[in-house]
This record gives sequence, C-alpha cells and structure tokens, in this order.
Amino acid sequence: MTRKAFSLDLTDARRIIAAAERKAIEMGIPYNIAVADAGGGLVAHVRMDGAWLGSVDIAINKAWTARAFDASTDDLARVTQSGEPGFGLNTTNDSRVVIFGGGIPIKVDGVVVGAVGASGGSVEQDVAVARAAAAGF
Repeated sequence: MTRKAFSLDLTDARRIIAAAERKAIEMGIPYNIAVADAGGGLVAHVRMDGAWLGSVDIAINKAWTARAFDASTDDLARVTQSGEPGFGLNTTNDSRVVIFGGGIPIKVDGVVVGAVGASGGSVEQDVAVARAAAAGF
C-alpha cells in the first residue's frame, strides 16, 4: 500500500473479496465474504451465486469478531472451549461473537485496519478462504 492506512475502504474491500472469490472458485465452493473496517463496520459483503443464505450473517459476524477482538476467530475457538478462560465469550455482544475459524484481522504495520470473514464450507475451508482474502490485501 502506498498510503498510510487507518482503515480499510471500499477499494481495499473489493481487492480482499476478489482474492477470497478466487480461492472459493478454486475450491469449487460458493462463499459469503465480508470485510469490516477499523471500527468493525461492514464495508462490503458478497454472497457468491449458490452460497448458503444462512452464512451471510456468519461471514459478517466473523469479520466483526476478528476486528472486535483483534484476533482470528480460529484463535478464539481455542480459548473459548469449556474450561478455558474465554468460555462463554460467544454469548456476549448479543451473541454476535463467532468462535470458529474464518475471521481474520487485517493489519498494516502491526495495526489492525479491519477484518475479513468467510463462510460457506467447513471450518478449515473457511480459514483457507479468509487467509487467501487477507493475503490479497
């Protein structure tokens, strides 16, 4: 990036979504992909043709969660299991917190500038699509 980033914008979101779509197409799975800005607000969402309707909110909430906690939802999955210190986290924030993989914060120079969320396949596939999306930034 040539400019100093403060927050992801629509141009960034389009690039991130395009990278996620390429990965989803390669995998042969239609996806919901969401990008949140530095404040956790939705910048853009795409529901690929044939993607599950039930995954719309999941993708959006994965992006929000990754930004809200500046952590991947995959990492949150580990610390929120029964007996772990984060147990019950997913019941906070009107149950908007997603605690399984597919949400990744996006950083510039170590600063979180937004996040991406992907939903449409298995957790492992969601993580792969989200990683491809973040790498596309």
